[in-house]
Amino acid sequence: MRKLDPDLDSKLSASPFQSVPIEVIVSVGRARPAIKELLDLKPNAVLTLDSQIDDAVELYVGDRIIARGQLEEISEGPDIGKLAVRLTDILTSPLPAG
Repeated sequence: MRKLDPDLDSKLSASPFQSVPIEVIVSVGRARPAIKELLDLKPNAVLTLDSQIDDAVELYVGDRIIARGQLEEISEGPDIGKLAVRLTDILTSPLPAG
C-alpha cells in the first residue's frame, strides 16, 4: 500500500489551482456484454459486473487511478442516504487505467 506524500499539503497550498474543482470518477466494476446484448437493453434490464458488492472501488482523475476504497452509505447529517467512498489506499504515483 502506498501512502500519501506527507509534503503534499504544503505543495498544494502554494498552488493557485488549489481551489479549482476536479471530477473524480468512482468505478464499481466492468461489464463485457456482446454488442447484441447492448442493443437489446431496455429499462429494468440488469447488467452484471465483474465485481462483488464488497470489493474495493477505484477512484480516477482522468485516466489515472488515484485511490481505492469501499462504498458506504451516509447514515447521518445532511447527506443521509447518499453513497460515499471510504478511502483505503491513496496512491502517491497515480496509475494509468487498464
